[in-house]
Amino acid sequence: MKTVIHPSIVKGSIRSNASKSAMQRACAASLICGGKTIIHNPGISNDDRAAMDIIQKLGATISFDEDGNLIVESNGVQPANNTIDCGESGLSIRMFTPLAALSENEITITGSGSLSTRPMDFFDQILPQIGVRVTSNNGKLPLRVKGPAKPSDIEIDGSLSSQFLTGLLMCYAVSNSTDVSIKVNHLKSKPYIDLTLDVMRKFGMHIPANNHYESFQFSVSNTNRQTDTERSFTVEGDWSGAAFLLVAGAVAGNVQVHGLDLQSTQADRAIMLALQESGARISYYDAYIEISKSALKGFSFDATECPDLFPPLVALASYCEGETMLIGTSRLTHKESNRALTLQETFGRLGVEIELKDNVMLIQGGKGIKGAKVHSHHDHRIAMAAAVAALGADASVEIEDAEAIDKSYPEFYHDLMKLGVTVEIN
Repeated sequence: MKTVIHPSIVKGSIRSNASKSAMQRACAASLICGGKTIIHNPGISNDDRAAMDIIQKLGATISFDEDGNLIVESNGVQPANNTIDCGESGLSIRMFTPLAALSENEITITGSGSLSTRPMDFFDQILPQIGVRVTSNNGKLPLRVKGPAKPSDIEIDGSLSSQFLTGLLMCYAVSNSTDVSIKVNHLKSKPYIDLTLDVMRKFGMHIPANNHYESFQFSVSNTNRQTDTERSFTVEGDWSGAAFLLVAGAVAGNVQVHGLDLQSTQADRAIMLALQESGARISYYDAYIEISKSALKGFSFDATECPDLFPPLVALASYCEGETMLIGTSRLTHKESNRALTLQETFGRLGVEIELKDNVMLIQGGKGIKGAKVHSHHDHRIAMAAAVAALGADASVEIEDAEAIDKSYPEFYHDLMKLGVTVEIN
């Protein structure tokens, strides 16, 4: 699919999409906690759909009520199929693999797109330590796991992704094991672990003692955990997707974004700090955040803990006078694309100079955006960043493989249209 974004002034009010980070975690928790869960404001992205399919394959049943709420009923992990497909979702494969290993059945775990090339040798190293037999394709997909997992004291490397830890925390929490701990070295993206722990808490799971994110100690048995309860969970608005809408307001008009929690544990809430540093005009109200176009200046921002913000931050920096420095490019290698390189290539086509130095990205902004043809590199956030950058370009920007947005924010182009942007979808 090709999408053409024409230079436009944005104006209006929009509700943020549902957080896929919260939605996927809620699906996992609904599966392993058992009983009936009503999930309000469920997400509809490809990653969300992958999570819903996985929990069905692992034994849950799902339905939707007349109000669009997702109903999940489960008796715990009782696989109905010996294969689960994680699509292109990095969170799903890293979170659900330890949960699939709660079963004594052998489960094959597959994926597609960039997920097939991402390193998974973490599981080869760690899962055997908790009694799980695992085989992989030289550290790549497909994986085969056979439990049941028997949690014990382990030590893991958290530098690649916090998502591996998310799956282990949930696995340990429902395993009935006591006096076991997970020691973590060099943990990245700590806010995502805060989100995991928050979801676990809301589902009534035992929360381990957190020793400054260096270890997590489980000391209480879950033997008496109720599996016949009914609970409700509301998926909050997505700061990752909303970051693009907020940047659109900052560079091209006036936008009011509803549905965001300023107290959220989502890492990408940090977009507000970057917008403030750039000089964006921001107003906070009870029901929404309003952001308007203003003179913007280069800024410095450490995105190590929130690497998904790099694409909207680069779009923002392109409109900021002077140089912007973004720290944390080492976190961008194993995404849907190598985002440091794809951002450099994509924005280079738009006339923006980006220099990569070790763990730093330097963007020379304020020199104007050129109309051009670009490719998403099959990366949803690259497509959205190019679309936002196009709003103030000197000509239209054509995005190839524009449907990449379906991974996280299928309504994105239509939401831009609601804000007055001229969009051609072919």
